Amino acid sequence: MKSKKPLALVDCNNFYASCERVFNPKLKDKPIVVLSNNDGIIVARSAEAKALGIGMGEPLFKIKDIVKKHEVQVFSSNYTLYGDMSHRVMSTLEQFSPNVEIYSIDEAFIDLEGIYCADLTEYCRKIRNTVLKWTGITVSVGVAETKTLAKLANRIAKKDSRHNGVLNIIDNPDIDEYLRATKVEDVWGVGHQYTKLLNKNNILTAYDLRESGDKWIRKNMTVMGHRTQWELRNIPCITSDYAPPPKKAIICSRSFGRGVFEKSEVLESVALFTTRAAEKMRNQKSAAKNLSVYLRTNPFKAVPQYHNGCIVELPVPTDASAELLVFARRAAEQIFRQGYEYNKVGVMLTGFVPVDHSQLAMFDSENRIKLNNVTRVVDEINMEFGSEAVFYASTGIRRRWKTRRDSLSPRYTTDWEDLPLAKAESEE
Repeated sequence: MKSKKPLALVDCNNFYASCERVFNPKLKDKPIVVLSNNDGIIVARSAEAKALGIGMGEPLFKIKDIVKKHEVQVFSSNYTLYGDMSHRVMSTLEQFSPNVEIYSIDEAFIDLEGIYCADLTEYCRKIRNTVLKWTGITVSVGVAETKTLAKLANRIAKKDSRHNGVLNIIDNPDIDEYLRATKVEDVWGVGHQYTKLLNKNNILTAYDLRESGDKWIRKNMTVMGHRTQWELRNIPCITSDYAPPPKKAIICSRSFGRGVFEKSEVLESVALFTTRAAEKMRNQKSAAKNLSVYLRTNPFKAVPQYHNGCIVELPVPTDASAELLVFARRAAEQIFRQGYEYNKVGVMLTGFVPVDHSQLAMFDSENRIKLNNVTRVVDEINMEFGSEAVFYASTGIRRRWKTRRDSLSPRYTTDWEDLPLAKAESEE
């Protein structure tokens, strides 16, 4: 008999909205929406906002009547807060298993093999209750023997209140009913195009996909579709080994919060985006051979138009922000033209090689050891004390050009000035 290897998917419910509620109890039961950069479109909604019919990706200006009528609470994206709360949730999960695989900012798979307890469902309820107690974030937990089924179980646990946020479908007699009740487009790994193909061939539910012929699925959905099918049959096929490979290009760009005319502000934004792209590149242990900078005016605005870019081939592959900043500034100065109202700037790093395999040039004049030490120390300080605890002066201080976030909540957990204060109730 096959031994059970249970795993759980823990998913934070309406994560961005939940983060806003943790430090502001007045938001309980109120509809909440979180906006994209420049406060343009809806990127997250609370359950109450969803019930009002507010759609994901909807422009804020189109729902202003709904916002006013139902007193919808509107927030700019507070990624500093969300990132720190995510770290707290994931650290809490690590108390329950030595093997936690973070899947996204609000999801993680937990390996429960070797967890000896009388009732696995109760163990997951303990996980759920502990996360809520320690972080204030409500999570749902789906338990199965494959990642695809764990995702499916999690989805049901979240939507069906009868499960109280936890559903274990290992040896569950209702498994077929759960699969029949799940639309094929809601199966992890089945995208929009595959959904159209499957529905056209009368494969409408997760159950239909599980029972379909192997040859047809492999031919029409490739090997990944076949793995999804096997996972629905309780055969693990998707492991961390299938994680996406390192990116071949890293882009960091933003639209400005207002029109920018000054060269100094363009250079500040280029410097900031260069350091952020470099941080992402170091996380995958790569060094770049090429750097690109581009800028443009707003093509949807009746102003003189200009757009240009510059590609720099670096003398030596590098991951050092200090070195990349020099070349990024030169590129920006080369393409900048006075008299235009700039709307967007971007930086792209390409030509990656493993950082420990990069080859030095014969006449390289940089002190590589010093550069690497500075880079490492800056990263360690920012990891310990928060993003931009230490930053390069060329990225600017005030940054008036930054993305507009008019409804930004405090950074409750990462900024001393934003720490919430507890006030004693006055005696009557």
